[in-house]
Amino acid sequence: MPSLAAIREQRLSARLTVLRAGAAVVAANHPGSEVWLFGSLARGDWDAYSDVDLLAIAPTQVAADALADALLDARLGDDVLALSQERWQQLKGGDDPYWRAMGRDALRLDQP
Repeated sequence: MPSLAAIREQRLSARLTVLRAGAAVVAANHPGSEVWLFGSLARGDWDAYSDVDLLAIAPTQVAADALADALLDARLGDDVLALSQERWQQLKGGDDPYWRAMGRDALRLDQP
């Protein structure tokens, strides 16, 4: 019988595989975009009630908003934050510990 840790790892791996595939498809239609997972799934401290938190990063805010809408339409994320690439760089490199932690822990989904 597999251990609880092994079962959790299998479930996380399966969930990430689905998210990566979906993010790659959506991002392919949005040139220059990036899709990042953040929150408990990215950190590995998720539970059965954890939602999927995504960052939709694109060259402009308008493009990021369109990417976020596409991710929501594809039902890939529960909470999707849209940011321009410039704003994302400012936030993750700034003084706010929330954004710094997000930048440290986030997993890029739209690349293998």
